[in-house]
Amino acid sequence: MAPRIAAATVAEHREQQERAILLAARRLLASEGTAITLAGVAREAGLARTSLYQYYASLDALLDALVLDIFPQWTERVVSAMAAANDPGERVVAYVVANLELVAEGEHAVIRGLAMNAPRQLTEASKELHEQLRRPLDEALGGDTMAAELVQSWVFAGSRMIEDGRELAEVRETIERLLRPYCAGLG
Repeated sequence: MAPRIAAATVAEHREQQERAILLAARRLLASEGTAITLAGVAREAGLARTSLYQYYASLDALLDALVLDIFPQWTERVVSAMAAANDPGERVVAYVVANLELVAEGEHAVIRGLAMNAPRQLTEASKELHEQLRRPLDEALGGDTMAAELVQSWVFAGSRMIEDGRELAEVRETIERLLRPYCAGLG
């Protein structure tokens, strides 16, 4: 009996299965707080463990693919929010808000799970992500790297608050109230 293809083409089916596997791994990383396994990911995706090997030869290969999936999406979201802002000060606020929204949506929990399961992959990708995000922030701040580090510390503190149960709206409102007077002087 031939395998069932749930798409118009084999290529589309393969893409759908890969996406389902990556989403399953993301869910597990965000919720488990422990090491994940290929068997667990397969179960979460609704696949047989042996079927998962058709897509990823090892857990490392799956985690590599997940890093390559997550970080560009995070970067695109933050950079797009900044690009939509009208002036440098609003770009800084957009940077902070977009990062906090991603944390509230659970993306940071996935990254924490990756840190536990894929420290090598995360270390390399994290450096690249922070560099990609740092450039537009530095530009909005006129190259003031100290100010960029301080803005980033607000993102970290706000992220921790959200992960500890505070509402995004409350954290966002407080950070914006404190940050906007400084940002008004940027442009």
